[in-house]
Amino acid sequence: MRADARKNRDHLLAVAGSAITEQGVDVSLRDIARRADVGLATLLRHFPTREALLDALLRTSFDELTAKAVELESSGSPEDALLSWLRDCVGWTTEYRGVTVLMAAAIEDTQSALHASCVTLRAAGARLLTRAQAAGVARADIDGADLFALIAMLAWLGDQSALAPRADRLFGVVASALLTNPGERDPQTPG
Repeated sequence: MRADARKNRDHLLAVAGSAITEQGVDVSLRDIARRADVGLATLLRHFPTREALLDALLRTSFDELTAKAVELESSGSPEDALLSWLRDCVGWTTEYRGVTVLMAAAIEDTQSALHASCVTLRAAGARLLTRAQAAGVARADIDGADLFALIAMLAWLGDQSALAPRADRLFGVVASALLTNPGERDPQTPG
């Protein structure tokens, strides 16, 4: 990609990130283009669909969370690794309002531009969960799909202004339910 095209693309992503943070994933593409001071056709040339824009915007975060899971697999206790990664995922998903709805749909839709990233992220979390289960510190009756759903549920709480003040406490409740020996540590402070 040419340097000027890369610069334009990066600018569009920065503007889209701000718009989605403020208004949620349903923000108008026309509004994003207007904020970026480009025409809608220019935006669509770079990102032909909303999902393509979101995939480009979110890919770096997906990659970082996946890399963190790989790093955590070999460091720290299985319990701390799982809870740390879970907290990071929930925190990240609340950064972009409404993204969990798209992620939940994309995980099941192989045609979605977000599908591959969501599957990779879910697999990374599943490996941490499996490691914790093998160590006997996480419930054996849940899987990576359940963990992904828990992330979506906790992120949804953060998206709701009336419930957001309860999000940290409820993260602790869910984390305690995920663990087999929750009374031994405070799940709100992983690591």
